[in-house]
Order: sequence, then structure tokens, then C-alpha cells
Amino acid sequence: MTILSPDQLLEIEQAGDQPVRVIDPQTQKVYVIVENERFEQLRSLLSDEPLSLAEQRQLLMRAGKRAGWDDPEMDCYDNYDAELERRS
Repeated sequence: MTILSPDQLLEIEQAGDQPVRVIDPQTQKVYVIVENERFEQLRSLLSDEPLSLAEQRQLLMRAGKRAGWDDPEMDCYDNYDAELERRS
């Protein structure tokens, strides 16, 4: 495993949660440094193997949280269908 240089560490720190792009000066190829946890998520998405049901649920839960589905103001939608039937 390669150890990051002080300059790379500074770039990563300044980037926060965003990936850091680095360039090989000899080949001009661009590489991306990402946190291992994010890399594992991306690798599973790019794999030919389908995600397990547990992995699918985990991804859906994370997406829902990012979209604000766990906001208490969204609780009214939990019983939306029952409330519609009651009003009919």
C-alpha cells in the first residue's frame, strides 16, 4: 500500500467528502482518491454481481435519509392511504 504525501493529505483534507483527482505527470492519466468505504460502495455498483437484498435495502435507506424521508414532517405520509379511505 502506498503512503500519501503531505500535499495529498492536504488536498484530501481541503476536499472534505469530495473525491480528489490527481494526475500522473508522465502519462497525463487522471486518478481519483476516494475514501475506502465510498470505494466499496462504488465497486458494488460497478460489479457484474447483483446486490443482495440486504445491500439493496441499505442503499435505499441511505438514499431515503439523504432525501429527508426521516424528517418528522414526513410522518403524515406513513398513514396517507388509510387517511384517504377514512375521508371517503
